[in-house]
Amino acid sequence: QVHKHMHLAWVAADDDLLSTSSSYSLWNTGQGLNRVQHCPKVAKLTHGLLSDTQRAAGAPWVGLSVIHLGDRDVPNALIFIDKYTQIPHILGPIVKFVDNIEELVQNPKLAAYVEAQFEDTRNLKMKVLADYFKHGFDGSGDDGGSCIDGRLTSSWNWTSRIEKKSYHHAFLMSGFVGFDGSFDK
Repeated sequence: QVHKHMHLAWVAADDDLLSTSSSYSLWNTGQGLNRVQHCPKVAKLTHGLLSDTQRAAGAPWVGLSVIHLGDRDVPNALIFIDKYTQIPHILGPIVKFVDNIEELVQNPKLAAYVEAQFEDTRNLKMKVLADYFKHGFDGSGDDGGSCIDGRLTSSWNWTSRIEKKSYHHAFLMSGFVGFDGSFDK
């Protein structure tokens, strides 16, 4: 929902950052010195999007509904925008890898590797996806854990551990260069 309405988030963020009624202060947030400022317009927008998402889910919401804004986790509206623009950097390489596994195994040597390590391409896909969905949203790396921001932190933590995963070599053989690299290769 945030990405679908990113244009509105940008407008709200600009309004919050340029507000003459909401001053800011400098805090050492544990991630360096940051401009901490309340974000009432971004907060109103995101809480509305969260409510819409919860209603559309049609199932009980799992985790907290906390959205950090103007605190040590998300000091200001610009950092909020930056966090959400990182999502394609996380998901893009995962989706590309899973979508292109069949193409990868057209090479007989890579097919032999996948068969020896994972039995088949379906098992490789399931291993990657199950691992991401288990650890990409588990609250690791954040003291709040299950808040929205904590889930983004969990996903980043998952990306930082990919070289320790049994499927890392398959990612590399597919042309994966990293979560901040080009999505073209």
